[in-house]
Amino acid sequence: MKKLLILFIALTSLTSYGQNPAPAKPQTKTIALMGGTVHIGNGQVIPNGVVMFTNGLITNVVDGTTVRLDLTNVETIDVSGKHVYPGIISPASTVGLQETGAVRSTVDKQEIGVLNPNVRALIAYNTDSEIIPTIRNNGVLLTQAMPQGGTVSGSSSVMMADGWNWEDAVLKKDDGIWLNWPTYFSREFNFEDFSTVIKKSDKRDPAIAALRATFADARAYAAMTNPTPANLKLESMRGLFSGKQNLYIRADYAKDLIEAVTFAKDMGVKKFVLVGGEEANRAIPFLKENNVPVILSALHRLPNREDEDVDMPYRMPGILHNAGILVSLSYADEWWRTRNLPFQAGTAAGFGVADREEALKMVTSNTAKILGIDNLVGTLEKGKQATLFVSAGDALDMRTNKIEHVFIQGRKVNLDDRHKRLYNTYKEKYGK
Repeated sequence: MKKLLILFIALTSLTSYGQNPAPAKPQTKTIALMGGTVHIGNGQVIPNGVVMFTNGLITNVVDGTTVRLDLTNVETIDVSGKHVYPGIISPASTVGLQETGAVRSTVDKQEIGVLNPNVRALIAYNTDSEIIPTIRNNGVLLTQAMPQGGTVSGSSSVMMADGWNWEDAVLKKDDGIWLNWPTYFSREFNFEDFSTVIKKSDKRDPAIAALRATFADARAYAAMTNPTPANLKLESMRGLFSGKQNLYIRADYAKDLIEAVTFAKDMGVKKFVLVGGEEANRAIPFLKENNVPVILSALHRLPNREDEDVDMPYRMPGILHNAGILVSLSYADEWWRTRNLPFQAGTAAGFGVADREEALKMVTSNTAKILGIDNLVGTLEKGKQATLFVSAGDALDMRTNKIEHVFIQGRKVNLDDRHKRLYNTYKEKYGK
């Protein structure tokens, strides 16, 4: 019996060692970050700033050289020589919806069927995912859990990177419906010569006809005050016609994105966002005319067109930004790479976005505006949530991004993660 007890304790200790740290406890004392370079997130920088927050809300962001604050009963943290940033926001993400791509039981990002507007990514969000601590260790503190699959995938929600369950972690429920616009062209991979064949899609017209019928029904349904019985699919789309929800349109080809936005306008959708946008630069006048914000997919890749410059993905944010289009950056469904999102902003700063603070906005305040959460997060301003982090150096540079403190709604988050545990394990093994 004694041997069994010892074995149980040993196995329990191993299990606990491999798990994520517990979510942070609520803030109980006012905290002031003193002396750091404060990047507000709206383009402004305070070289020797003070950020103070109480009960999860920012109460002061001031220049420490000109303003004196009462620090009685305040926990002060000296961040001199370091940088303070608003939490980075990852839009169009499947973090929390899938863990290991090759293990089906850990993937919950889509449902069967083609038209699923009533599917909610929110309830599939797994706060125990080991990927979540890895992203917040690079400053990504908020993520938009998006559904995938079919033509209408369902609704997304904005989640915090800390919480016991999805009810704790959610910041904004059902912020928008996701539409995969039927492409004019389809890509097929040829395994004989490892090439990609592009050809006209023969499934496009029937798919658009079905979409038109669904959106027409949803618009008519939205005009009814208390429909009985309620239609769950159409009820979930009601916010598209009142402006409470975005319509996120996944489209890459210029022809497709123009047709998709035109369709949305014709159907009476109030707000729409282009997601992907590989050829957004070919439709700039149209995007500007219709005030369409763009969430770009991963920049760290090769172009998909053989006749494009090899650095076109790197230059795309600058091209759109300089044309006056609201731009946000994402890693799309590459959930395991989401931790590198701040470095995409750094890439944008090196390839056409002249002001580094403008590049920072593409992963903070611009994204917050697009997702409709800019009244809560995205910048370090009085009254907003204290969702922020401290980095030893420039957070957009992988050489100097070293996160030392993370706060989500004022809660101080434990920065342990699987990467650090593995590093320490093998550092001990090899002795250096």
